[in-house]
Amino acid sequence: MVRDFEVRPIEAGVVDRILASSLCCPSAGFTQGYDLLVLEGTEETGRFWTASGSADTSRQRWPGIRNAPVLVVPFSDEAAYRRRFAEPDKTAELSVPWWLVDTAFSTMILLLAVVDADLGAIFFRVNDPVRVRREFGVPDGHDPIGAIAIGYPNDARPSASAARRRRPFDDMVHRGRW
Repeated sequence: MVRDFEVRPIEAGVVDRILASSLCCPSAGFTQGYDLLVLEGTEETGRFWTASGSADTSRQRWPGIRNAPVLVVPFSDEAAYRRRFAEPDKTAELSVPWWLVDTAFSTMILLLAVVDADLGAIFFRVNDPVRVRREFGVPDGHDPIGAIAIGYPNDARPSASAARRRRPFDDMVHRGRW
């Protein structure tokens, strides 16, 4: 996750390829109950930072996040899944909140597409989802699972977390039994 970005725009075609990739993910019942709010440029991203209650950079540990030229806010739509799973070909109970799972799948594919485009990103929480929905005209029932800042990494100040080592493969993969 990148916490500091260069002040540098991303070509529209690159952003569109990233977004298109994220929409080609599995979804329960092929419901596709997720939407992406895409904010580009300082005017749109500035509105997000203000609406989310994150406009004051003096209190932020990583103010360079605000330099990201693109923000994507993935929204889940629970009602879409409730409608889909009420259809005759879907008699199973919604024992898993697929609206969150599928939106998270889409988000992960988006993050992988960002890496493939030689860009950086960070996934973070939306501090005030109600104000963000209102500011950008998001319909009721659509809930953000977080937000993603995308841009060119500024490697001048890496996170301390980058020094942590990954857990060993054999400690995490359990074949046949734990």
